[in-house]
Amino acid sequence: MNGKEFPKNSFEKFTAKSMIRHMQLDKPMDVRNYKVSASDRRYNIWQRDPLAVKIFSREMAIQKLQYIHNNPLQVHWALSDSPETYRFSSAGFYATGIDEFNILTHYMDFF
Repeated sequence: MNGKEFPKNSFEKFTAKSMIRHMQLDKPMDVRNYKVSASDRRYNIWQRDPLAVKIFSREMAIQKLQYIHNNPLQVHWALSDSPETYRFSSAGFYATGIDEFNILTHYMDFF
């Protein structure tokens, strides 16, 4: 955080800039899909005003994680055969304890 943003905003800003930089280097044609005509940005990665909900219990955290972990398996996405094998999911971290990107914290550290 830079002192002016909420954690969610800092996360979105950091990840959006990282994704744009990655696309510009590795897939310059793809970055055009995110170009917008806005006064405050050239690209839009995140949905505007997404519903952010405070997670207030271990049970709620487990419910949300299960939903997120199973999402790549949905027929219309078909990104993986299991939650643990989808590279960009924290499911593998919870199954093995390995944090490939060094960004995860176990939810039980908070509840």
